[in-house]
Amino acid sequence: MRRRASAVWRGQGADGQGTVSTNSGALKDNPYNTGGRFVDEEGKAGTNPEELIAAAHAACFSMALAFGLTGAGLTPDELKTDAVLTMNKGDAGWRIESIKLTVQGKVPGATAEQFADLAQKAKEGCPISNVLKAEITLDATLVS
Repeated sequence: MRRRASAVWRGQGADGQGTVSTNSGALKDNPYNTGGRFVDEEGKAGTNPEELIAAAHAACFSMALAFGLTGAGLTPDELKTDAVLTMNKGDAGWRIESIKLTVQGKVPGATAEQFADLAQKAKEGCPISNVLKAEITLDATLVS
């Protein structure tokens, strides 16, 4: 199974502009730029790669937890997950240091201990939790 997304960037790093799109159409020419990535511009139009990683992580984890609960014979009424990605600049450049997942679940019949155990397993099994451990390959071609 493959999923596709694309990004187009025009201009220099500091003052250029880009768009990001997904094959599904969930994102279509969504704008992004340096200000929205490295300066807190919450509430402004556009996105940034780290925000998209946080959104993907929250969605992936929620679905993984739903499957875990279902496997345990439980049906969640609602799972609300927030993912907070922390990125800092060090001597070697910008680095994602952590992602904190916070989940609140309405799950009839579940105990707090059972919910916490299944949430931990979902965190460990979620593909997005493991994405940066994956092999990353690159093809680079200069065109004129």
